[in-house]
Amino acid sequence: MIVEINYLPQWIPEQMGPGTVFVLDNAGESGDEGDPYWAVLACPSCATLGLITRKQMAGIVPIICGSELCSAQFHIHGDDIIPRLAS
Repeated sequence: MIVEINYLPQWIPEQMGPGTVFVLDNAGESGDEGDPYWAVLACPSCATLGLITRKQMAGIVPIICGSELCSAQFHIHGDDIIPRLAS
């Protein structure tokens, strides 16, 4: 299942549905210097909110849902979220 990213122009957590991204106002200013936090993503499977880094947003590093009840793994590719296939 491929999910299209929905970009939220302003921070309204109640509007964060599965696959919604809000780019942080201070993107790149916190987190690891080499790969800072860039956005908030609602998991495409369960809608749990989580911070993602610049490399994850660029599709270089996979994303794993941080929920205790969901183990979704996926990549961002352009404007799509693509599930990570088991190897």
